Amino acid sequence: MKVKLNDINYRYHVYGIINIFYQCENIEFVEEHYDMSINIYENEVQCSYGEISERFIFTKDLPHKDFIKKSIFMFLTKYTGKSMPWGTLTGIRPSKIAIELLRKGKNESEIIEFFNHNYCTREDKAKLCIDIGKKEESFINTKKENISVYIGMPFCPTRCLYCSFTANSVKGCGDLVDNYIKALMVEMERMSSFIKRKGLNIQCLYFGGGTPTAVNDEQFRVVMEAIYKNFMEEFNVQEFTVECGRPDSITEDKLETMKKHRVSRISINPQTMSDTTLKLIGRNHSAKDVVEKFYMARNIGFENINMDIIVGLPGEKLEDVINTCKEIKKLAPDSFTVHGLSVKRGSRLHENIVNKENYEIANQKELNEMFGETVNLSKSLSMKPYYMYRQKNMVGNMENIGYALEGKECIYNIQMIEEKQTIIALGADAVSKIVFLEENRLERFANIKDVKEYIERLDEKISSKEELLETLY
Repeated sequence: MKVKLNDINYRYHVYGIINIFYQCENIEFVEEHYDMSINIYENEVQCSYGEISERFIFTKDLPHKDFIKKSIFMFLTKYTGKSMPWGTLTGIRPSKIAIELLRKGKNESEIIEFFNHNYCTREDKAKLCIDIGKKEESFINTKKENISVYIGMPFCPTRCLYCSFTANSVKGCGDLVDNYIKALMVEMERMSSFIKRKGLNIQCLYFGGGTPTAVNDEQFRVVMEAIYKNFMEEFNVQEFTVECGRPDSITEDKLETMKKHRVSRISINPQTMSDTTLKLIGRNHSAKDVVEKFYMARNIGFENINMDIIVGLPGEKLEDVINTCKEIKKLAPDSFTVHGLSVKRGSRLHENIVNKENYEIANQKELNEMFGETVNLSKSLSMKPYYMYRQKNMVGNMENIGYALEGKECIYNIQMIEEKQTIIALGADAVSKIVFLEENRLERFANIKDVKEYIERLDEKISSKEELLETLY
């Protein structure tokens, strides 16, 4: 996709809008032999593609860059015939806009009109922002003493096609897993000591990855005992989530270990209930395994189970998503999260697309219908949306959204998205978010990605993290 742009000051904004419509294309800015031209003048924006041209006269009610983005969006909507539901919005937290407008006393009609006029956002998406904004307001943290703790396990049974995380296949890692667990336990002890010394309150614990349950039963038991000792035993933790993820990594022993250590919420993530797609994306489990492990967890006594699904997976049609929703409805989880497929740099999917491997992704109309099925699923299960975020390069210009029964919302997810609570993150590639509430400021502290280097430089990085936390506490 070759684009001629007469004002390079707007290149970033122009690229962002074109990428909404042509996200799998290599977008280049050139001076000649171009597909599309965009000319930005003092009073107007001119867009041309082949024989089609259109002029947009600047108005005073929008900032300059927003009008330019809106003009290009309207032109490409007309040219491509695609209906992109979020319009020009490319930020990852659109509900924040709704929260700000609600605080200013705007009613729902005014907010929906604002989204439509400023960003060309579809009415149902604007309403979604309002609903989630209202829900999040009741959970948003207001005290700096309240924190959450994240513990990361950077190992998985296999690497999924779409994954860009630093997750090592647990097979063949040998002593690396044991050495990592030993290092992680050292970091737990140091951070627990800091938290106790400062008198902080742990609201949420989140054990994620990777796949926490990818390790063997004994290794998992050792980690859970350490988490409990350091962050549960002497604290009044409101929510303890373990993201089990892969059904093929879940055993009865691990579920019993979690129950013993007061885990209150788990995730069992099918992504899809199509065995064909599961094989294509590199997951070693079947839809039958999902059902089996779900009921195993229920029988052991877990009353808050989440399930993740992905819309837009390669090769999937509307009927595949309908089937996935039908099967999840039968299981009746307490919450489910819908992810729009994001083609991330660093994933095998992105690499294969660059190398021209043929992946069939549903068209925009079908993607809109697929997401519609997940909305229908939430209503049939009497769930409401409670958190949402968006990512770059999501197929269909969609969103990631969590639905839950009343009282079964994941508090950690809300605090993570709203960025009003300090999250102390432990483990390789874990990123802490240090929130300075009075200054409305956030600082990130990233642990080392590579597992071996994380182990070798552990003491140095823990000390640096402690120094940063000391500036807040």
